[in-house]
Amino acid sequence: MSQSQTDSQPSISDLIVDVLRHRVGKDERAAKPHDWFHAAVLSVRDRIIDRWFESTRRTYEEEGKRVYYLSLEFLIGRLMRDALSNLDVTREMEAALREHGFDLAQLEELEPDAALGNGGLGRLAACFMESLASLDIPAYGYGIRYVNGMFRQRIDDGWQVELPETWLAHGNPWEFDRRESAYRVGFGGEVIEGNGGVVWHPAEQVEASAVDTPVVGWRGARVNTLRLWTAWALDPLRLDAFNAGDHAGALAEQVKADSLVRVLYPADNTPAGQELRLRQEYFFSSASIQDILRRHLQADKDVRNLPKMAAIQLNDTHPSVAVAELMRLLIDVHHLEFDEAWEVTKGTIGYTNHTLLPEALESWPLPLFERLLPRHMQIVYAINSRVLREARKAGMTGEQIAAISLIDEHGERRVRMANLAFVGAHSVNGVAALHTDLMKSTVFSDLHKLYPARINNKTNGVTPRRWLQQCNPGLTKVIREGIGDGFLDDAEKLAGLNALAGDAQFGERIAEVKRANKVALSNHIKQLMGVRLDPDALFDVQIKRIHEYKRQLLNLVETVALYDQIRSHPERDWVPRVKIFGGKAASSYHNAKLTIKLANDIARRVNSDPSVGGLLKVVFVPNYNVSFAERIIPAADLSEQISTAGMEASGTGNMKFALNGALTIGTLDGANIEIKDRVGDDNIVIFGMTADEVNETRSGGYNPRAIIEGNRELRQAVQAIASGVFSPDDRDRYKGLMGGLYDSDWFLVAADFDSYAQAQRAVDARWMDEAGWRKAAIHNIANVGWFSSDRTIGEYARDIWGVK
Repeated sequence: MSQSQTDSQPSISDLIVDVLRHRVGKDERAAKPHDWFHAAVLSVRDRIIDRWFESTRRTYEEEGKRVYYLSLEFLIGRLMRDALSNLDVTREMEAALREHGFDLAQLEELEPDAALGNGGLGRLAACFMESLASLDIPAYGYGIRYVNGMFRQRIDDGWQVELPETWLAHGNPWEFDRRESAYRVGFGGEVIEGNGGVVWHPAEQVEASAVDTPVVGWRGARVNTLRLWTAWALDPLRLDAFNAGDHAGALAEQVKADSLVRVLYPADNTPAGQELRLRQEYFFSSASIQDILRRHLQADKDVRNLPKMAAIQLNDTHPSVAVAELMRLLIDVHHLEFDEAWEVTKGTIGYTNHTLLPEALESWPLPLFERLLPRHMQIVYAINSRVLREARKAGMTGEQIAAISLIDEHGERRVRMANLAFVGAHSVNGVAALHTDLMKSTVFSDLHKLYPARINNKTNGVTPRRWLQQCNPGLTKVIREGIGDGFLDDAEKLAGLNALAGDAQFGERIAEVKRANKVALSNHIKQLMGVRLDPDALFDVQIKRIHEYKRQLLNLVETVALYDQIRSHPERDWVPRVKIFGGKAASSYHNAKLTIKLANDIARRVNSDPSVGGLLKVVFVPNYNVSFAERIIPAADLSEQISTAGMEASGTGNMKFALNGALTIGTLDGANIEIKDRVGDDNIVIFGMTADEVNETRSGGYNPRAIIEGNRELRQAVQAIASGVFSPDDRDRYKGLMGGLYDSDWFLVAADFDSYAQAQRAVDARWMDEAGWRKAAIHNIANVGWFSSDRTIGEYARDIWGVK
């Protein structure tokens, strides 16, 4: 946008009033806060639209290559502050709203969090979309417009209760319906060979219709598109059935279509749940691939040139069926020969793996896959035949060939989606150095031997705009005064803070900002939960998806051990601690939900015990989401990244905490290793076994019972939990959970407990040295600029996508 265009625009204040009257339909005197919020959003959206159109036109004029990012999750959070900051109009908006008696921060609270994701996977996708726009790379994000998305978590008597997330109840002012971008997606039916080739006749079809949200880059460099699909029945109301009195049956097809876009990750512990998940994944993958091909053919009539004009990135295994769908469209619709279609497919698609957990490497029962996608099953078999012949030709053994196969023949025959994504992509990347190395030696070891140049590493990153500038303006101000504004455009220039790490006055200013953030969080938690927190205590935080490998249980057992020690030795100089937990457990994940209950039971007992005298508080915050993270992370002193080594692919919370001056306590897992290398051994607290030691322990006759019985603090804590000390209403509640530690302990809680407890006492000693802690915090901020998602996207663009 030219300067003259900017100068000719009306002020935001005038725009807000005009929008309030003519588009919201309210007089200023009658308007409620939600009306003013809506008007403010539409006013800033109007400024975005012109840049959006200009970005699209420029891409067509330059005939540039586009990136298409397919992800089942986009955890975008609130967009108001993001848009204002990236357009550099925050102050203008604040002033405009003050004229009308409103505070921007208060109105921002009215914006719901978009329920389009669960955890790190979805938040990474959102960071990537922002960085793509900031780096001026033409891109579309593709996903599902979930009506309810990930559930809203309520805590009732310590138990997680899942409720629908009604984020769309009052509409979404950021989005635009694109009815012209609609595609039919089929399921079931049969495949028939005719004169013109093979034809798939689906038994049922739905229409995928696009809804677009603009994604603004830093300083408005580019506005890209997040395109989410919603589903419609081709015949939404069977009038004959309705008139015959079958009112519910008349709507059956629309209800079936609605189920595709209703909930993120429906429980898959039933056959119906598995089928819905596969339907969802194919629905959004098919619509996205059809849309990509349609856009390509507008500019280039030859689909063989698709790899030159489009880069499709699969974010984890969920969109893996896109490999078979692209092949189907190239062969059946565009009439390419199989070999030619295969080269186009591989040249276009890249695959990012996010996990080494076998259960997360999706596979589908072969009868389900073939019934739902019969043509794709044929194509999968054809791809598999090609791959296995290559493996045999390369001299691989029968066992290796079985591991590579797209069809798992052990027990129930299943289609391996991760293997399909691997063979159908020209690039397969991990998301941290350790994770990538483990991909080569574990889950993809045989595929790596067959295609040794395919796996590469792209360590994750986070956008510093949201996770420093926007969520922590106080810290951003202090940094700007210390080293200037260069870091706003290049996060690695935060390294200039290293020279100020020993400056006592600068350290005090950093500490003042941290304390102010802790006061703000404490006030919010008191208002929300009625729990009083001491902002001068050490805020020790573990907020992430609840899963056994992330080891919230290790943290909780050590919390109980600490509680016992404080009561037993009141004469010692204990460091006051606030233990903050947050996260959601999958609705069918019993042990994860039980862990949430345990955290709340421990909190109830500890927080009401006068013998600890405020030295220990435990809080489990309900409904942890992006907006809550933006409150908690700037207030954290200690970042818990304690997963079993070798099981966390990367993590991005670890990066956000360090960027905001929290010290990490963690294992040598995921990106913790690279954070350690960046910030230095003296500025991080590492404990526990390495990934190699974990494998050796598991395979060497591990005896957790002996470890528990041989460690008095651990034994007392485990026995207290198991015997019902924290659950007097149900003394057997945690008997099975603790029994799992004695009998198997796959995630090695007992094995790492002593090292973890010692590391926590080392943290206490460091906290007592205020100057030393501040220095370490500054070194963390200074040295994690490399973990910007701008750097990550730059590497994808250069090494995988071939875009400038």
